[in-house]
Amino acid sequence: MQNKTITPSLAGAVAALALTLSGGAQAQTAGSWLVRAGATQIAPQVTSGDLSAPSFTGTKVDVHADTQLAGGITYMLTDHWAVDVPLALPFKHNIMGAGAIGGVGKIGEVKVLPMTVFAQYRFLEANARVRPYVGLGVTYAKFFKERGTAALTGLTGGSPSRPTTLSAESRFGLTPQVGVSIALNDQWSLDVAYYKTFVKTRNTLSTGQTIDVKLNPNVVALGVVYRF
Repeated sequence: MQNKTITPSLAGAVAALALTLSGGAQAQTAGSWLVRAGATQIAPQVTSGDLSAPSFTGTKVDVHADTQLAGGITYMLTDHWAVDVPLALPFKHNIMGAGAIGGVGKIGEVKVLPMTVFAQYRFLEANARVRPYVGLGVTYAKFFKERGTAALTGLTGGSPSRPTTLSAESRFGLTPQVGVSIALNDQWSLDVAYYKTFVKTRNTLSTGQTIDVKLNPNVVALGVVYRF
C-alpha cells in the first residue's frame, strides 16, 4: 500500500508560524460567518476486497492520495456551536493494482467530490486566540469520470477495440473531525483540521466483475479564514 499516512510537517509549520504572530484575538461570536481558503489532502486508507471471478486469487486495488485547492464556510450558531461546510475542487485519485496484481501499476482513475456538513463545538471563549474544536459530519462521496487503463483491459481479457471500463458507486459516510482555529488579528485566523470519513464503495467493471473497497480516507485541511 502507498500514501497511507499524511506528513504532519506542513500543518505543524503553519501552526508554529501562527503562534508567533501578534494581534488581537478574533471573536467567533454567535452570528459570525467564517470564510476560508486553502488546501486539502485526501489520503485513502484502503482495505480492498478481491475482484470477483474470473480473476487471479487475491486481486486487489489501492488508491493514491490527492491534494486540491479547498476552503469552506462556517456559521456560528452560538459562541460555541457552529455549522461548517467544506468546499473543494474535485479530487482525482489513481487506482493501482495490489495483492496478486501489485506489479501492474495504475489500472484506473476516478474523480470524487466529497460533500460534507459538520456540526462543530468550539472550546474556550469566543475571543480566545487559540480555539480547538471537534465536529461530526455526514459526507456524500460523489464518484464520477471513472476511467480504466490499458493495464486493466489486459488483465480482464479486453482489447483495444473493446477496452474495459469501470464505475464506482457514490456513497454516504460518517465523518468525525478535530481542528484548531488560531487568531492572527480581529478579522483573520488560520484553521487546521483533521478528519476521517468512513466510507466504502463498489467498483463494477464492464466485464461484470465487481470489487468492494473500504476507502476510509484521512483528510488534512489548512486554510486562511476571514470573519464577517
